Amino acid sequence: MPARINTVVDPRFPAELARLRAARGLSLRDLAALAHCGKSYLGDLESGRTRPTCEAAAHLDELLGAGGVLAAMVADAPPVTTPDDDQRIAHVIAHPTRLDAESVRLLADVLAAQRRLDDALPAPMMLPCSVPQWRTAHDLAVNARGPHADALREVAAEWTQFVGWLHAEARNDTDAVRVLGEATDQADALGSGPLAAQALNFRGYLERQRGNPRGIVRYFLAAFHTPGASPLQRVGDAIQAAHGYALLGDRTTAARLLGEASDLTTSAEAAPPPATAYWLSPTFSRMGLGLAYLALGDRTAAADNLRVGLAGLPADQRDAEWTHEYRHALVSATD
Repeated sequence: MPARINTVVDPRFPAELARLRAARGLSLRDLAALAHCGKSYLGDLESGRTRPTCEAAAHLDELLGAGGVLAAMVADAPPVTTPDDDQRIAHVIAHPTRLDAESVRLLADVLAAQRRLDDALPAPMMLPCSVPQWRTAHDLAVNARGPHADALREVAAEWTQFVGWLHAEARNDTDAVRVLGEATDQADALGSGPLAAQALNFRGYLERQRGNPRGIVRYFLAAFHTPGASPLQRVGDAIQAAHGYALLGDRTTAARLLGEASDLTTSAEAAPPPATAYWLSPTFSRMGLGLAYLALGDRTAAADNLRVGLAGLPADQRDAEWTHEYRHALVSATD
C-alpha cells in the first residue's frame, strides 16, 4: 500500500504564480493552454482554493521560466502517523480525560517530525500546518487530566516554543514576540530550565535579525542566567551575548563572556544536549563564536570558527534557512 503524502505549500505560492503569469503577459486562458489544464484550475491555484502538486508546480515553473522559484514553494512530506494513529489522537481530543501514554508519544513524534522538516523547508511553508497542530496540542494539554497530562504539557510547551521560532525565522515579529512570551510562561509553569532558556534564546535570535544589539544582550544574557539551563545552552548563550556586547563596542564585557563560555566548555562537552535543543554541540557554538569575532574585528578567527561550525553540521541541517546568516558572515569575514 503506498505511503500517504502530505503536500506542504508556501502560502506565497498563489500570489507568486499570478505575478509571474502577469509578468509574462499571459492570461489565465493562455497559460492553461500552454499547461494543458483547465482555466478554472489555474484560477483556483491563484486564489489559493486549490493546492498544487509538486509536479504541477514544477511544470508551471518551467513554462513561466521561474528558475525554480515556484517549484521550491511546494514539497511532499510523508506523514508521521498512520490512519489508526490519527483516529487514536482524534479520540483523545474528543475525550481529553482519557489521555494515555501512547497518544502523548504520537504527538511528540509529530512535533519531532515538524522540527526536522524545518531544516529542509522555509518557515513560511511550515507555519500553515504547524500552527493548527500546535493549537490542537495546546488545547488538549489544557483539558487533559490523569497521570499523563504533565508529559503532554511539556510537549505542548515545546510546540509553543517551536512555533515562536518559526515566526521569528519568517520575520513575523509581532507573532514571534507573543508566542515566545507564551513559551517562556509555559516553561516556567512546568519548572523547565532548558525550555525557558531556549525560548529566551529564540527571542535573542529575533533581536539579532532585527539588528538590535541591546535586545541581543538582554535575551541571551537572560537565557545564560536561567536556572536549570544545560551547559551547552549556557555556552551558546554566553557567546551570543558576547556578540551583542561586541556590536555595542563593549569589548571588555564581550571578552569576559567569551572567557566564561570557554570555562564552561569542558562540562558542556561531557553532557548531552537537552531534548528541546537537540542540535546543540560544542561545534555548533563555533558559528556563534564566528559572529562574535567578526563583530570584534578579528576576521581570521571569525572565518576559522564559521568554517568549522558550518562543516560540523549534520547533512540534513547544512542547507537550512537559519544557516544563511552564518554563511553571509563567512563571506564578510573573507572578503
